Amino acid sequence: MLKLLLISLISIGSLAFATKCRAESETDGKYASRTLENGTAVKLIVGETVIPALLNDSKSAQALIAKLPYTVELQRYAHDYCGVMSDGLPYDKSDLRDGWLDGDIAFAVSGNYFTILYKDEDISEQFDGIVNMGIIKAPLSIMNTLAESISLRIERD
Repeated sequence: MLKLLLISLISIGSLAFATKCRAESETDGKYASRTLENGTAVKLIVGETVIPALLNDSKSAQALIAKLPYTVELQRYAHDYCGVMSDGLPYDKSDLRDGWLDGDIAFAVSGNYFTILYKDEDISEQFDGIVNMGIIKAPLSIMNTLAESISLRIERD
């Protein structure tokens, strides 16, 4: 009975490790899927980690830029880091999209959510009401190095 219990625990531990490795390998060496040539350069700062990013000229991004420096508390979820902004951002209805591309910085209008979406773009069309505000300019795997709950400070670069 003890052997069976030990084998079960080892199997569960192996599955958990394999799942973590799979999640990390999805973003290893990959950069944002969306290209953005022009925009406002910003730094996303989490503790000692600085992530370069570029914000576009959307109404939402421009409103965020006007608030800089800005700090938002984020939580890691299956596809992203997400947190509620103290004040919502204005947006043009024409900027609303279903889904995202990996590496997007976005505003989800349904709950004033600031989000950094770094994986699972292939299943993202089921999520609507998203305004793209820019992209991160670092390997997406940097997101895997951050804690589950983070305080993100956004500053002009």
